[in-house]
Amino acid sequence: MKTLYILRHAKSSWEFDELSDHDRPLNKRGRNDAPLMGRELSSRGVLPDLIVSSPAVRAITTATLVGKELGYSPDDIVIEDRIYGADKNTLLEVVQETPVEIESVMLVGHNDAVTDFANMLSPEVVGSIPTAGIIALDFNCESWYEISRDNADFLFFDFPKNYE
Repeated sequence: MKTLYILRHAKSSWEFDELSDHDRPLNKRGRNDAPLMGRELSSRGVLPDLIVSSPAVRAITTATLVGKELGYSPDDIVIEDRIYGADKNTLLEVVQETPVEIESVMLVGHNDAVTDFANMLSPEVVGSIPTAGIIALDFNCESWYEISRDNADFLFFDFPKNYE
């Protein structure tokens, strides 16, 4: 059994025109929503074996803030360059390369790719994943290379507006 958590980065800031897209930070709402989602995941008993993030500042910050609430060390977050600017097939490749001994992975990335990726794998249509939204899927398989919609079970879809 493998468990995949697909997390869209929290709300980012457009305040700094001089920054590249890659370097945009989280805005105030994003800095609040990421820990909120981390606490909600913790209350569900979620503790991924591995967190893999896009190298974009907003994604790394989201991964760090969520991970902190799960008791996850920022030093253990894996930065994967291919996630930034990826499509759903690239995200699938990234996840399929996960070592077999890892049972659960949280992938932190960007829309539209994370929504497309979730809908490619989920037996239930998710629609668009909002910022700091997360979908969780279980896969009845031994290897990450085998994950597909055919062996997936939908666990949950959660996002910050559920807690307003």
